[in-house]
Amino acid sequence: MARFSPCLALPTMNIDRDTLLLVFVAVTGLAVLLQAIVLFAIFLTLRKTAGKLQEQIDELRGSVMPVVTTTQNLLANVGPKVESVAKDLAEISGRLRAQSAEMQITASEFMAHLQRQSGRIDAMITGILDTLDRAGNVLTDTINIPLRQISAIAAFAKAAIGTLRSGPTQPRSTHAAADKDLFV
Repeated sequence: MARFSPCLALPTMNIDRDTLLLVFVAVTGLAVLLQAIVLFAIFLTLRKTAGKLQEQIDELRGSVMPVVTTTQNLLANVGPKVESVAKDLAEISGRLRAQSAEMQITASEFMAHLQRQSGRIDAMITGILDTLDRAGNVLTDTINIPLRQISAIAAFAKAAIGTLRSGPTQPRSTHAAADKDLFV
């Protein structure tokens, strides 16, 4: 007959250590494989994002460097003429304002794009972590439910075999002979 564990109220069963070790090794192997797949997916995503970011930095560098070079050349040419030509100074000041506005716009666009990319990366990592959490829950349920069923079947088989081996027995009295005269 099956004995019940007092804390879980589930039938106890004797699982072979090798079987238990094999189950734990299989579960650990599956977890490591799942983790490797997730890390590989993160690696591919980050590599793709880094490539896009590098392209955008190169674009920014290509658009900003001519402005910087033009500004440097302009300042070099205008420096000696500042004293003699006040009129040209106002014109140059206007050009610098326009170029700095372009640089400001370019920098603002770059920062906005960088923030969008950061948000996307955050969303991807959050999605990956949520998926890992759900996968862990599914894996736990997938393993626990069959193990409980196998445990119940094993307990039933053990109880049935124990009952069949013991053969017919006479029913035991639940009352002592001295209890016959007592009535409450």
